[in-house]
Amino acid sequence: MQHSIKTWSPDDQPREKMIAKGKNALSDAELIAILLGSGNNEESAVDLAKHILRDYQNDIYQLGLASIEALKKYKGIGDAKAVTVAAALELGRRRKESSRKEVVVITGSQSAFEVFQPYFQDLPHEEFWLLHLNRGNRVLLCENISKGGMAGTVVDPKIVYRRALELQSAAIVVAHNHPSGNLNASQQDIDITKKLVNAGKMLEISFLDHLIIHDNAFYSFADEGMLNC
Repeated sequence: MQHSIKTWSPDDQPREKMIAKGKNALSDAELIAILLGSGNNEESAVDLAKHILRDYQNDIYQLGLASIEALKKYKGIGDAKAVTVAAALELGRRRKESSRKEVVVITGSQSAFEVFQPYFQDLPHEEFWLLHLNRGNRVLLCENISKGGMAGTVVDPKIVYRRALELQSAAIVVAHNHPSGNLNASQQDIDITKKLVNAGKMLEISFLDHLIIHDNAFYSFADEGMLNC
């Protein structure tokens, strides 16, 4: 028989604890246990949640990267439980993304990063994104331009500026992620930045920055004086 939360004393049940003390009183393991509902023959739901968290270095961000199949490897977790946990973590990511939408004026690399960062959260592959701005540097649109693999993504300056012209953008900022965690600009990054800067000058569209992003950190070509490389 699985160890069900329902069989515990009320003081030990995460659901009852949340009702009595509020959601902030629960640990990460207790919150995940509520999603699981029950454990397995050897572990309660909370113990199973602790087991899973240990395997992901007690890091919710890392757990959010786990696939459905990876979650199903744990005894007592089938499709329904795995999907429930994954859905909850995805909602958390989207909530964070939604909270950033009030950033509408780009004043520098940090404000651009705050717009871009939610789109790169949890990505195991590279993507290239484009931020369109009006003459007041207000955000018109943030859109994906290309997707690649673990090692890189291909960016065509013609596509970038065709979209900018379609939207009548006065300025643009671009960004891509490095899933490896290395924020150093590669020679390919430098070369594409140079092409984008030069194309922007010809079309009279200001190229403000190119960000390389990983998790909560970023590299800015503008901040590093690399836009004239």
